[in-house]
Amino acid sequence: MSQIETAPRRRSPLLFLVPLMIFGALAIIFGIGLFSGDTSKVPSALIGRLAPAITLAPLEGLQRDGQPVPAFGNADLAGGRTTLVNVFASWCAPCRVEHPVLMGLAETDAVKQGKVALVGMNYKDEAENARRFLGALGNPFSAVGVDRAGRSAIEWGVYGVPETFVIGPDGHILEKHVGPLDQQAAAKLLQRALKAR
Repeated sequence: MSQIETAPRRRSPLLFLVPLMIFGALAIIFGIGLFSGDTSKVPSALIGRLAPAITLAPLEGLQRDGQPVPAFGNADLAGGRTTLVNVFASWCAPCRVEHPVLMGLAETDAVKQGKVALVGMNYKDEAENARRFLGALGNPFSAVGVDRAGRSAIEWGVYGVPETFVIGPDGHILEKHVGPLDQQAAAKLLQRALKAR
């Protein structure tokens, strides 16, 4: 009785390359998705919904034209005019970059005539630092609410500062911009705000 020996089957070297090729293809797909498109347009489940309940304290000691700057809440956001809500902090470098754009927005006829309100949500900041920030760079806001613990920002779906929301006259969130505003983005948000009136 003879035993037939069988040689072990050799695996093709290409078999080892298949996982590497799959990984490479996935990396390319994710890279294209990550680096293409408008990163300021992060989808938000809150678009079209009422702005989450918000009760903020005013920024202590902040004045504008000799008067204390008030805070804002949901009643103010649903008060019959469109509102731009900018989430900012003194420790945020991109907030400094966008601040001249906010100052420009404050000088537009729409904001000066009260057709659109521009308010700020001060995020996880020290009152003294926030006052110094607005004192040095100017205060474009008619109201500033303090979100010291960051809870309101979480409920609003804030990813990081700065972010800007367009709130319709009925208190619904119409649009959200993530990151610092430039002139083009600010003009687009203002146009959206005026269209909602």
